[in-house]
Amino acid sequence: MSVSGNVSSHQVSSKKLRVVMAQLDFLVGDIPGNTDLVIDATRRASEEHQADIVVFPELCITGYPPEDLLLRPSLELRVNEALERIQAEQLEPAIVIGAPLRHGALLYNSAVVIEGGTITGRYFKRFPPNYQVFDEKRYFAEGQDVLTMEIRGVPVGVTVCEDLWKDGPVEDAAAAGARLIVNLNASPYDVDKQARRKSLLERKSRENRVSIVYVNLVGGQDELVFDGGSMVFDHSGVLMAEAPQFDEGLFPVEFICEHHCQPVSQSLPEEPSLEANVYKALVTGVRDYVNKNGFRSVVLGLSGGIDSAVTLAVAVDALGKDRVRAVMMPFRYTSGMSLEDAEAEALALGVQYDVFSIEPMYDAFMATLSGPFEGTQPDTTEENLQARLRGVLLMSLSNKFGSLVLTTGNKSEMAVGYSTLYGDMAGGFDVLKDVPKTLVFRLANYRNTLSQVIPERVITRPPSAELAPDQKDEDSLPGYDILDQILNFYVERDFSADAIVAEGFDRVDVERVIRLVDINEYKRRQAPIGVRITERGFGKDRRYPITNGWKSGK
Repeated sequence: MSVSGNVSSHQVSSKKLRVVMAQLDFLVGDIPGNTDLVIDATRRASEEHQADIVVFPELCITGYPPEDLLLRPSLELRVNEALERIQAEQLEPAIVIGAPLRHGALLYNSAVVIEGGTITGRYFKRFPPNYQVFDEKRYFAEGQDVLTMEIRGVPVGVTVCEDLWKDGPVEDAAAAGARLIVNLNASPYDVDKQARRKSLLERKSRENRVSIVYVNLVGGQDELVFDGGSMVFDHSGVLMAEAPQFDEGLFPVEFICEHHCQPVSQSLPEEPSLEANVYKALVTGVRDYVNKNGFRSVVLGLSGGIDSAVTLAVAVDALGKDRVRAVMMPFRYTSGMSLEDAEAEALALGVQYDVFSIEPMYDAFMATLSGPFEGTQPDTTEENLQARLRGVLLMSLSNKFGSLVLTTGNKSEMAVGYSTLYGDMAGGFDVLKDVPKTLVFRLANYRNTLSQVIPERVITRPPSAELAPDQKDEDSLPGYDILDQILNFYVERDFSADAIVAEGFDRVDVERVIRLVDINEYKRRQAPIGVRITERGFGKDRRYPITNGWKSGK
């Protein structure tokens, strides 16, 4: 029976408790499918791992984040039907699942405990987050109560995600007698998130003298990627078990419960490099966006440059070579080296590869525009036309064959507007949207350690859009090593121009970069979404007005 509040210590004798962390990939809005996944996983956890408790991620019944699906009138009916289905299965292990529950007039982000076909406990998340990509206060009220309940004779506290990051919920559950706390999460990935989670869990478990089971969602949802990495820390703050990041699975942990619930130590996965982790995040994001949205294949423009090379490799690793088509669309400024390298990349990865010259189309457009353009000098208009013709070709292939167009712009380019609206920005998903150019180079080198698919000179030669004779990116921009540092200070850390200059950067460079970031907000609003890997990506994280009179400086 569930109780909220204190649990007397004499109720616990020495016993074993097996908890299975269900680190799974759920589809937002597919309540029946997600319910099937919960039932199937619980059965497998019982049969394969003899589970006493199976813990699922936050809001697993709806998927995360459900956003305005939470406002649909039939939400409550659908969630109740799902919970009734799970109860009707009379599954042997206790189940802790995440679902939105209405109590009175208010909706709560909730954890639900089901034992023997009966709901024995409900917990309402106390701290719905409202920062970065989170806007839970738009939908959810704040819970007030503590849930510490006996499950298989062990006092277990239940919390949800952000409750771990705030003071109160863990402390209150421990004070109410919990020897083990389960925490349900939908915590999105960024490059150092797992390290921050571990630091927090170490402190919370040690300070409260309680073991913590941290179960996280895995998979891609629009721009967000959830990396799993579910963990168990013991009451002294020692990491005892960790599931691999970006992998689905059922991960059992044995506890010996006496005065404390001590997890049995497991071998821990090797710490991945930053490049390996980011690459897995990109692969996961592409795979789930394509598959969950029902696309049969993807198509992308292959230029012979490093961005499209890395995008192609990610696409093939996510979907397999038979679902990827690469198209080279040369023009008079395209170098022979680019043609050779693009073909080499396509051959190395085994994808369908086409070459369609845009020269005839360009000439036809320029003939049509010869009247209004008479007396003017060539400028970026003619350069942008090349990019837009390529966009038309790719979108035509997309329409005809049902392929999603992958764009190839990186975060550095998106930040300063070094891209063409309705040209190289035309498409449905930008794989590198949140990846700075300097990291793109590192990812290319990393991918070549797995198998050599990107020619070395693609990595070493100066980047160029090849829209004009002898063009190089650094003719228009500071070097990427400088540019990315300035962008990090301004976009991700909100430094002012003066503060960035004080870090040792040239004022002319700083003010120019900031101006480019500010005036190109209108482009970014029209750009496709892409995988978020930093704490502040363009999209849900950073919402600046297009029309504004803010002056940069202080």
